[in-house]
Amino acid sequence: MVGDKSTGSRDFGEIYEVTGKKDLYDFLANAIEASGGRVIYSSSTSRAPIYFGVQLDSDERVGILVYPFRMTRNKTEGRPNNEVRGQLRYGSERNWRREHPVGRDIAGVDVTLIVGIDLADGVVIGLDTTLWDPLPMGISFYAKDAQIEQAMARSWHVWEKVNRGGNKRNEARSPTNLETVVAFTPNRLMDYVRFERRATSLRLDPPLRYSAALSASRLDSSEVSHRHVLEDQFALSSEQILDIIGGRNRLSVAVRGGVAEYHLEGQLTAAPGISSVARLDIDAMHDFDVTLADGSLLRVECKNASPRKAANGDLRVEVQKTRASKGDPASRFYSAGRFDVVAACLFSSTGRWEFRFGRTSAMKRHKDFPDRLAPIQPINSEWTRDLTSLI
Repeated sequence: MVGDKSTGSRDFGEIYEVTGKKDLYDFLANAIEASGGRVIYSSSTSRAPIYFGVQLDSDERVGILVYPFRMTRNKTEGRPNNEVRGQLRYGSERNWRREHPVGRDIAGVDVTLIVGIDLADGVVIGLDTTLWDPLPMGISFYAKDAQIEQAMARSWHVWEKVNRGGNKRNEARSPTNLETVVAFTPNRLMDYVRFERRATSLRLDPPLRYSAALSASRLDSSEVSHRHVLEDQFALSSEQILDIIGGRNRLSVAVRGGVAEYHLEGQLTAAPGISSVARLDIDAMHDFDVTLADGSLLRVECKNASPRKAANGDLRVEVQKTRASKGDPASRFYSAGRFDVVAACLFSSTGRWEFRFGRTSAMKRHKDFPDRLAPIQPINSEWTRDLTSLI
C-alpha cells in the first residue's frame, strides 16, 4: 500500500504506558549481562513490553521483547502463605476486558517472553507465551516457596502446573489442563531466551515443552545454540524435520516410541534403588537391562499405553509385535519369558511422560498360545509407579 512505511510485519502490537517499573528493567538488563549478553539497545523504561537488542560473545545478536510482571508476597485472601504472586496488569482496569494480544515478530528473529520477576529472591518465572496469548489482564499466577528455592539452589527449575477455566475464560489455556513453568536465576536468562525461541518456533505443546525445558537445564549456553547433527545430516531445519514426522503417521508412532524410551531411561537412571540402566537398541531384544542396587537384573520392554480406557476404567497397553513371521501366526506375540517387565508410557492418556510397571509373569496369556502374552494387557492395581517395588 502506498504510504505504508512498515515492512516485514515487524509490529509488536500494543504498547502500554507504565510507571514504577524501572527496577524490573534494571533487573532484566543486569540479567542479560550476567548470562553472557551485552545490551546494545533498549526501549524506554516507561513503556511495556520492553525491547532489548542483545549482543552475545558468539557474535550472535538477539532481539528480546519482554512482558515483565512483578512477583510479590502480599497476602491474598483464600491463598496459602507459602507462595509468591504475580498479576498481569497493564493499562487501566476498564480496558482489561478486551483482548490484549501478545506482540510477536512474524519473521521469528526476535523472541517474546512473558515473565514474573521475584526481586526479593532474584528469580524469574517464565510463562508459556503461546498459552498466555492473549494476555488475560487482571489474572494472577503463583509459584510456591519450594519451587523458588529449587530455582535458587539449581539455577533452573521446571514443573507442570494445572490450569482450569475461570472468570476470564471458560476453558483451560491448555487442552491437557497442564502448562509448563520454568523458574531460573538471572545468570540463565539468555539460556531461557534460547529455550523460548526454540519452543516457540517448533510450536511445542506443554508435554514437549516440559521435556525441552528439562533438557535445557542440563545444557550450557554454547550447547543450546548449536544445530543438531540431524539438521546438518538431512540439510533441513529442526522445524522441517518435525513437520515431516508430524505429517506421516507411521513416523509419528515410531518417534513417539523413541521419545517414551528416552524419558524412561532418564527416569530410571535418576530413580533410587537402581544402580545402572543400559539401553540395548538391538533388533529382537528388549529395550533396557536394568540392574538394581541389590544386584538383580530386570529386562524391561517399553510400550505406549492406549489413549482409550477399558470399560471398567483401566488403562490398557498393547504388547505385541507389528507383524508375524510368514507361516507362524504365534510369532507376532511375545513369549512370556522374553522380558521381565513392561514399562507402559501413559502420555497418550494423561499428557504426561509417566510410566507404570507390570511383571510379565502376572500378565494374561494368549487364548490360543498359552506360552505367549495376550496382545492387550490391562494396566490395573498390580502395576506400580516404582520399578523396584516389583521385586
